[in-house]
Amino acid sequence: MEAPVCLVENRPDGLRVSPEALQLLSEIRKPVVVVSIIGLYRTGKSYLMNRLAGKTSGFSLGSTVQAKTKGIWMWCVPYPEQPHQTLVLLDTEGLGDTQKDSSQNDSWIFALAVLLSSTLVYNSMGIIDQTALDKLHFVTELSKRIKANTSSTCEDASEFVRFFPTFVWTLRDFTVQLEWDGQPITEDQYLEHALELKKDNTKENEILNLPHKCIRLFFPKRKCFIFECPTKRKNLPHLEQMEDSELEPEFVEPANSFCRYVFQTSEKKTLPGGHVVTGDFLAKLIKTYVDTICRGEVPCLENAVVALAKIENRAALQEAVGRYAELMDQDLQIPTENLQELLDVHKKCEEQALQMFMARAFKDDKHQFQVELMKTVESKKEEYCSKNELKSSEICSALLNSLSENLEKNINDGSYSRAGGHQEFLNDLQKVEEQFLETPKKGIMAGKFLRKFLQGKEVIGKTILKSDISIQKKEKEIEDEKMKAKAKEQEQEAQEQEMEMLKEKLEAQKQSHEMNLQKLKEKMVEERNQRKAENDKMIEQKLKEQQAFLKEGFEQEANQLKKEIKQLKKENEAMEEPSWISSALETLGNALADAMPIIWDKVLDAFPELIKYFESELIFLFQKVLGSASTS
Repeated sequence: MEAPVCLVENRPDGLRVSPEALQLLSEIRKPVVVVSIIGLYRTGKSYLMNRLAGKTSGFSLGSTVQAKTKGIWMWCVPYPEQPHQTLVLLDTEGLGDTQKDSSQNDSWIFALAVLLSSTLVYNSMGIIDQTALDKLHFVTELSKRIKANTSSTCEDASEFVRFFPTFVWTLRDFTVQLEWDGQPITEDQYLEHALELKKDNTKENEILNLPHKCIRLFFPKRKCFIFECPTKRKNLPHLEQMEDSELEPEFVEPANSFCRYVFQTSEKKTLPGGHVVTGDFLAKLIKTYVDTICRGEVPCLENAVVALAKIENRAALQEAVGRYAELMDQDLQIPTENLQELLDVHKKCEEQALQMFMARAFKDDKHQFQVELMKTVESKKEEYCSKNELKSSEICSALLNSLSENLEKNINDGSYSRAGGHQEFLNDLQKVEEQFLETPKKGIMAGKFLRKFLQGKEVIGKTILKSDISIQKKEKEIEDEKMKAKAKEQEQEAQEQEMEMLKEKLEAQKQSHEMNLQKLKEKMVEERNQRKAENDKMIEQKLKEQQAFLKEGFEQEANQLKKEIKQLKKENEAMEEPSWISSALETLGNALADAMPIIWDKVLDAFPELIKYFESELIFLFQKVLGSASTS
């Protein structure tokens, strides 16, 4: 994007998402890192965001006391030294503008910035004192504006840590010395001292402590940057036109450090469970949240994720099916000489399609989309089998018509209806058969077409045999028996080939089931490891905060964190149980069995003895995969 665009408009009648901005965002298929900035109006937020974009201008700065940015503005730019992801910068409307009709939307804009961000920057002027913390009262309303899941209450906000962003406090025009009790301290130590709770157990202190506690509990990963004024006051209106060499070094160096920190520590936007958010998905997420707010409801992350998972999983299914067809068209050369050749190509293409689906799909807890993918791919495979047979049939038909042209002419002319004509007929027929067999690249239907051709000549052969006066009656009977035996042999061969092809299809289907179960197992192991890593990170952060509360003498807050830590450890232990994965594999196994394609009906009609064999094979397969899950 060459310049920022308005993403969410703040209108008198409420918030509105810009369709044009959503369209731009939806075209980004790379993972996104979202950095939002919030704070009071006229505090220089937009200038910091322009620096993150690598520009001196872009987000409108304004040069008067009037607030310039309205709503939420978005700028999508390349991520420095990370070509496989996109940096999405969100500049929010200044909080506390006295010209607003209502401050209601301030709270919603703050909540949206938190929900959407990988890193959240809070920008303020001067020092961190109680006045500055009181102005950050929006953080105390987050539990009223956001729900982690459907069971969350205003008091139960422990799950917020799982999806809340890194919190960066930027202090502008900072003029005091960084000291505490006469000792120099770092910016981060200054922030932590400022967030300490007031110890006297009074109603007034309880109110004053609320923003301190919310910041500490909601944003366990915190960072602080301090900036002096970038230039002389008279030059501030022209800040966009000034080069770094014209600015104060005490501003430029921290500004560069701030940018480096954001680029090096900001992570790709993810949902709980580790699902990476792309620009396209972020667009859907924004619309879902704003629509929920406009309906007068509280955005619920769980509900939004479940709703979007259906859309995303449907898209993942369509993408995977399209990829399968693309690869089959690219790699399959029809006609194939045998079915196995086609099935080998199918297996390779199905595996790549399944990998693509697994990479994008999430929260397919009942595996309905994975089963639908398998059924659709199976159906597509049958279509390719039909195309393969049709192409082979066309080649075989044209070849036999060409090779038997002289034979048909002699039959029609009655040339074989004479003494010795039957042997001549047999010789000519054998010549056609030999030439047909010697011709390469006929495809999978060669045997069937040849048998059909030869069967079509049986009645003619018998008629010629009867009319051949050179052959004695006994010899005719022998020849007739030979013809019957050959016909029976051809029929037996046809059945054996049909049975072999069905066996190959069933084997391919068994391998497909095994692959689906294995890929699901791998995905669940990965998700389990991701979830445990999230929990371990939360445990570490909560332990640190618990120790800080104990040190400050706040046992009640420390005990609450102790309960949350215990629950997280319990969840980690539950994920180590074999049933955590095996139950999901069993669910998929049952779903696959219920969704068995039509091929089973064909097998049951033709070769019922095969059913017993392959049912036992599938039972063995499920037991094998479920058994291996218990050791993972």
